[in-house]
Amino acid sequence: MLKLIVLGLGVILVAWIGIGLAIEAAFAPKSLRGEMVSIGERRLRLVCEGPESGPLVWLEAGAFGFSADFADLQASLAKAGFRACAYDRAGLGFSDPGPWPRDSAAIVTDLERLMTEAGVTRPAILVGHSMGGQHVRLFAVRHPARVAGIVLLDAATPEAVEIPLVRRFVDTFGHLSQGVAALTSAGLAKPLFFLGDRIGLSGPVVREKQAAFVSGRHARNAANEAAQWLESAAMARAAGQLDPAWPVAVVTAGAAADRNGEWGRARLAPAEESAHGSYAAVAAAGHATLLSHAHNAEIVAAVERVARASAARE
Repeated sequence: MLKLIVLGLGVILVAWIGIGLAIEAAFAPKSLRGEMVSIGERRLRLVCEGPESGPLVWLEAGAFGFSADFADLQASLAKAGFRACAYDRAGLGFSDPGPWPRDSAAIVTDLERLMTEAGVTRPAILVGHSMGGQHVRLFAVRHPARVAGIVLLDAATPEAVEIPLVRRFVDTFGHLSQGVAALTSAGLAKPLFFLGDRIGLSGPVVREKQAAFVSGRHARNAANEAAQWLESAAMARAAGQLDPAWPVAVVTAGAAADRNGEWGRARLAPAEESAHGSYAAVAAAGHATLLSHAHNAEIVAAVERVARASAARE
């Protein structure tokens, strides 16, 4: 009887994975947006939209995110006259893997090389979502000549991990990420292909999100980034504070940040420490849906505020 049960479970497992592989083969994107840019021995995917002459906006995704996360926002920014660029970090989405660990130092080094190889010579408004806020902080401090301003979207700050509750969340998230990576690498997520878009994107880019959602390689590299969260936060803190002369906009999802709480103060600090800071909350948005066409108007407005302040400084 036990052998029959084990055999039956094995058949179900094989069928489950087989169905998932068939779904992935049928619906995964057959062509990619953007271009593959060589940064030496590796290539990173870069997707830019909007007029070449428009103010440059550079988008940094959060944990488990990649360029597809910003597709709706890029379209909105392009319509507003901005040149918006997003990319897949090493091993995520459709970029080649890079050496581990994937901490902020490695990510920032790749980003600087990508900008150089892509011929980006003018300062950019750096936009960081979620965990991407830490990468933006480190990049800005290390490469100030590349910074026109900063926009943080429901973003983590390096100081926030010093709050005990946040630190426990980061630890738990890191462990859960390893579990997700193991299950995804085994092919067990394949049949869940159509659950991959939690943002609410529109158009063909949805297939990119769905394909990454069931990709073992994507999950493993994203989990490695998550495992480095505390070390990356320490790197960003050690590098120093943002230049207060840079215009900084903070946009959060849900209820407005409570200035009387530790978490609220941590989220608001980058804007309040800037001589040209601003803050807005999008009450109807969630952490991920903030990036969707339904809710990103306030993000575009924040980018416009930062662009005006940056132009006034020149």
